[in-house]
Amino acid sequence: MKNTEIYILAGFLGTGKTTLLKQILELEQQQNRKIAVLMNELGEISIDSDAVGEDVPLRELLGGCICCTIQDKLEGQLQGLLVEHQPDAIYIETTGAAHPVEVLDSVLSPLFAGKIEMRGIITTVDGTLWAARSQFQPQLQQLLLEQVRHADLILINKSDLLSDSGQARVSMEIQSINPEARCILTTYSRVSQRELKDMAFAPKRESKTAHVHKALRLGTFVHRFQKPVNRERFEEFLRSLPDQIYRIKGYIQFSDSQYPDLFQYSYGTPLFMMEYIKLPLTIVFIGQDIDWKEIQLKLEALEN
Repeated sequence: MKNTEIYILAGFLGTGKTTLLKQILELEQQQNRKIAVLMNELGEISIDSDAVGEDVPLRELLGGCICCTIQDKLEGQLQGLLVEHQPDAIYIETTGAAHPVEVLDSVLSPLFAGKIEMRGIITTVDGTLWAARSQFQPQLQQLLLEQVRHADLILINKSDLLSDSGQARVSMEIQSINPEARCILTTYSRVSQRELKDMAFAPKRESKTAHVHKALRLGTFVHRFQKPVNRERFEEFLRSLPDQIYRIKGYIQFSDSQYPDLFQYSYGTPLFMMEYIKLPLTIVFIGQDIDWKEIQLKLEALEN
């Protein structure tokens, strides 16, 4: 029996991992391959699981990072996917704060010897974030470096927002950090099946980096709206947020709309996409050293 291929999707918050996963699942299904997904989130609920179709086996690991705090749960979930579904491949989408080598160490358990084939680490990089990384705290800069250094395939996303010289500079910087990995300029994580299959997994050096999400002091907060809110007031709320809120995602409904929007926010940039079905009005925040009580009070004020 052929071993199940394992792919790890790494990259910081909001760099395009879930968008990449959706496209990969479409490509794999076109090849009639049986795929499963293991999705890890720092928070207690998952919004991105909606990206995985009902016909794809999915396991979620919530409330921590599989490289450390919930590492013990990974083996059970992975074993369940292997035994129950016997997929051709399993894609593991990590939290944005995960160190890829620590995740890899968690996957390469003796329990799975002779059952899995490690195919590689795919790291997504926000090209605009990389170009401005010197503005961030040292721990975050180090995490971005580590996610690039240990990748087997690197996608530089949002390349369309960079000038030609900016694209060249970011590509050269990343390639100098990891000359072994293939580096591709992308928009919306678009990558071909051939580029995925041609990826070569290289053994990783032992990581001496501390568990990164602890060093970053990242926290999560979940808010459930009880009713639609005013669009202009919500946009004012977004403008008031501190720079240390890196990611927001979820569903919000405005008082001038019949249906909710899928809402995503990365590094100060919001994105709204209309959903034409009723969905739970829940949003998840991820940030560093944030007074979540203050955020909660502002959100509650929007509903009054």
